[in-house]
Amino acid sequence: MNANAKFRGVGVALVTPFKSDNSLDEAAMERLIDFQIEQGITFLVPCGTTGENPTLTHGEHRRVVEISVRRANGRVPVLAGAGSNSTQKAIELAELAIDLGADGVLTITPYYNKPTPDGLRRHFGMQAEAIEKKRRGFPMIMYNVPGRTGINMAAATTLQIAREIPNVIGVKEASGNLEQILSILRDRAEGFLVLSGDDAWTLPLVAAGGDGIISVAANEIPRLMSDMTAAALRGDFPSARSIHNRILPLMIGNFIESNPIPVKAAMKMLGIIPSDTVRPPLAPITDANRKKLEAILRECGLRIAAAA
Repeated sequence: MNANAKFRGVGVALVTPFKSDNSLDEAAMERLIDFQIEQGITFLVPCGTTGENPTLTHGEHRRVVEISVRRANGRVPVLAGAGSNSTQKAIELAELAIDLGADGVLTITPYYNKPTPDGLRRHFGMQAEAIEKKRRGFPMIMYNVPGRTGINMAAATTLQIAREIPNVIGVKEASGNLEQILSILRDRAEGFLVLSGDDAWTLPLVAAGGDGIISVAANEIPRLMSDMTAAALRGDFPSARSIHNRILPLMIGNFIESNPIPVKAAMKMLGIIPSDTVRPPLAPITDANRKKLEAILRECGLRIAAAA
């Protein structure tokens, strides 16, 4: 089996649970990790966009990765978020992930700076080189999400980086550009992972040869996301389509406001986390959208917790 296969399937882009006073809720996070693993997800992805990493202090970032690694306890791999628009900071976060026992890092295209393709190659190259010096062969997955970063990493750039940097083992693609993603799938080297960054695109991307998803919806419905993706990966598309059609309203509804506002609200409704607190500059979900989200959960056949 290819060594990269441990990141094939469903990775959950973990929310970071906060208490009502905005402090980190470590107990809720431990319960969430157990729930995810018990429900069949393939790997954990803490400290990404869904984990509100821009508002985590360095100490909190360290603590979230530390809890994820310790609680997973080898049951599933941990792909720790290690992205920044500062190359040096991205390097430091990757080195921290290695020190804390993570199994790989997910690193985003630099936001706000708007680097050129050469700048992207330099950024990922410098981060990968530093990683390689610290832990030979330690895997790194790139993350392309132009809706968040203001910069798209073209297929040619992704493929060039993949060819030139051995420990870059894959890309999480959330460009929404199907032609671009299909070009990467066609021209990638064997073993280079292409993971969907959009839940609703999981099924079509796997059908085109993709390797799975780093999922927001898995926070709420890990078993359904795991079953759908596993069915698609083994070629059982009727089963995968059945689940996809059931949960499509939620996969879309999670983005009626900025992620992770809706997913946290839904998780509280489902009794998965005790609080749907998000940190400023994010704001609580509006009452109108809360009602829409509750209706979506019911449409998908999910049970609303009594306390919600």
